[in-house]
Amino acid sequence: MSSNVRYSGITREEGGRVLLLFLLFLLALYKFYTAGFSAFATICLLPAAVVFVYLSFKFRMMSFWLLFVVNYFLHFGYRTFNIPIPMSLPNELIMLMLLMIAIIDTKDLHAERFLNLMGLAIGVWCAFCTLELLNDTCGIGIDFARWFTAARLMAFQLIYIFLVFSIYISNPKILHQYLILWGCLTIFAAFWVWKQKTFGFTNGENIFLQSGAMRSHFVGGIMRYFSIYSDAANYGCSMGATSVAFFIFAITTKIRRYKVFFLVTALLATYGMFQSGTRTAIFCMIVGFTLYIFLSKSFKIAVPVTIFFVFFVCLLAFTKIGNGNNQIRRMRSAFSSTDASRGAREMNQEAMRKYMKEAPWGIGMGLSGENVPPNNKYYLMSIVPPDSEYVNIWLRTGKIGLTVFLSCLGVILLGGCIIVFFKLKNPALRGIGAGLCCAFAGFQVGAYGNQVLMQFPNGVIYFGGMAIVYVLPWLETEFQELENHKLALQEEHRRQREEKKKKSRVKGLFS
Repeated sequence: MSSNVRYSGITREEGGRVLLLFLLFLLALYKFYTAGFSAFATICLLPAAVVFVYLSFKFRMMSFWLLFVVNYFLHFGYRTFNIPIPMSLPNELIMLMLLMIAIIDTKDLHAERFLNLMGLAIGVWCAFCTLELLNDTCGIGIDFARWFTAARLMAFQLIYIFLVFSIYISNPKILHQYLILWGCLTIFAAFWVWKQKTFGFTNGENIFLQSGAMRSHFVGGIMRYFSIYSDAANYGCSMGATSVAFFIFAITTKIRRYKVFFLVTALLATYGMFQSGTRTAIFCMIVGFTLYIFLSKSFKIAVPVTIFFVFFVCLLAFTKIGNGNNQIRRMRSAFSSTDASRGAREMNQEAMRKYMKEAPWGIGMGLSGENVPPNNKYYLMSIVPPDSEYVNIWLRTGKIGLTVFLSCLGVILLGGCIIVFFKLKNPALRGIGAGLCCAFAGFQVGAYGNQVLMQFPNGVIYFGGMAIVYVLPWLETEFQELENHKLALQEEHRRQREEKKKKSRVKGLFS
């Protein structure tokens, strides 16, 4: 009798929830039958998603930090575990949820921060990509799903990144935490390269290499390490640009512990860059440091940076120092005018130009060999490896699209440099802005040589970094107050340490 009472009580209290879970289970089975395992897994994850959304509303910044960490480990996670959902989905869902939270809680929206050159430039690029829906150069009809899949990665995610960073980097404390988290993730990426080099690859990484990636990762007897990134080119270019940013942060900060942390991060990023064997990464550093010479506004900084920079380039370009190291020898080949891979790339692009003369709007976004019939005039353009982010955009959106995209990037960078050079007065804050601008500029060189610009985690790191630059003028007053407080604590700690030394010396004299 008592058991029946307990059962009926549970049924009355929990019946709705049980029924909901049962209906979700039936929906999951239906999706498994009609759409396969991915849809089944997505439905099964819905209860966890509800819990996650609840926690995100309660702990807003938790989701922002999670976005950065998830974005950084996406390739590593998908290579290690058999995750049955599209790679871009976790990233986009977290960003959309962050935007939804900000819209609901309008007092923290900071809408005035969206009205700037970066927002305008990304808006123009997104508008152009929306028009590309009507592009039917290949004559196979308009496919909304195909177009939207490509537009999400090439354009719309940039809007999400811009808005999220403009909203959530809301004070200097969060800004410092962001730089420290970025540094910690960079250090882990460098550690993972050391682990790959010392102890070998994981099972997932070996499968990745044996599935065809070995051809581009074992070149001339040299292993190109890729850490937790998608490939060695992506990793090398990102580490080259990251090292520039952290060297600049280290040069300009007045807080000693930050200076040490930023410098260690920059050195480890440089180490990782060399282990990638990505020659374009050298030019990411060159362009980044060259821009900083102009943004530093200080001869005391510009002169030593220039000397170090020229010495570094001359060491690689005109000497044989370090040739016993395979990675340095490969990096040095970046300065060779007779490099075979560079010649092959230029020949491929020359062949593409012949096809693309009659496609000023490109062949269409999202097209591949699966969509274009083999007898189509542009079939070859749909299957040829672009080897560069800019070439990929040129193929998909034509010379018109590439012109729009490059113009938008130029406007974003120019606007950021104007803010750093003219609007920011605090030297440390100006250093943060300059580091982010120089990393962004340097990474564009990586995109010229490799298809890395829209790869994870680069969109969030570099476009998010430029969004931060546009926010910095709003943070300067608070930043100055926080810096003064930290400097006072640092000075007090130094004074106490000196007094302790004096007391120990006096005690030693009388002992």
